[in-house]
Amino acid sequence: MTEYLAAGTGSDLLDWARSSGLEIVLLVIGAILFSRLTTFVRDRITRRIDSGFRSSDSLVRTEAAKHRHALAQVLSWLVLTIVYFLLTIEVLKRLGFELGGLVAPAAVIGAAIGFGAQRIVQDLLAGFFLITERQYGFGDVVSIAVTGQPEPAEGTVEDVNLRITTLRNADGSVITVPNGQIVKVTNLSKDWARAAIDVPVPATADITRINEILHEVGERAYQDGALKSLLLDEPSVMGVEDLTVDQMNIRMVARTLPGKQFDVGRELRARVAAALRREGLSESA
Repeated sequence: MTEYLAAGTGSDLLDWARSSGLEIVLLVIGAILFSRLTTFVRDRITRRIDSGFRSSDSLVRTEAAKHRHALAQVLSWLVLTIVYFLLTIEVLKRLGFELGGLVAPAAVIGAAIGFGAQRIVQDLLAGFFLITERQYGFGDVVSIAVTGQPEPAEGTVEDVNLRITTLRNADGSVITVPNGQIVKVTNLSKDWARAAIDVPVPATADITRINEILHEVGERAYQDGALKSLLLDEPSVMGVEDLTVDQMNIRMVARTLPGKQFDVGRELRARVAAALRREGLSESA
């Protein structure tokens, strides 16, 4: 195209539009159609995974389903990135740019950009290992320590690709974390979880009786059909966790389905509060 512009003739420009110009239009249209097809296939796969989960009796997604969901998102992102990169090269060729002659300046520019793009490369590598090592997947509840941030990013994983991880916290806010800045990941919903409840009681209370009450609460909770479906085994009493002059904390723990520890914890606290209130003991679990 640069040669035709230099020539400045309308006929040459028209010839270019009929050949290379038309090819560029077709390439762009083809890339757009391919992008939509890839997105359609990805969404169909993820919907099938989600529908399989909803139609089953499972209360939580399996680790394999969460990994397949994340993998579908990553692969579609990677394929589209490659397609648009190749499209850019082909368009430049048809615009008259000699890519061979751009090797030397591209090397200089690439070296300069490389220093600024180190973080992007770091994000991509970190994302690759996050996916292949199955550290977390779509729907997992995670706590992510981020470089330079005093507080971890916490929430449910809504999207994962090679560069970023997107979370939605309890307030509904969306948090975007570059994968290269992740220092530590705490997965709160992998395989199984644990609800831990510290029950504060007066220091003068009868520990034996308190333990009996908590054991009874655990037994009744495990016999409750609605709550038992979330529990992997009967809640247990660990004993005195903390002791001060005025009060002591007795810890009760329960193994739950992944991601259900919060629901179980709230229900057990309510049951413990009611049981201790019936015994005339003031507590605020």
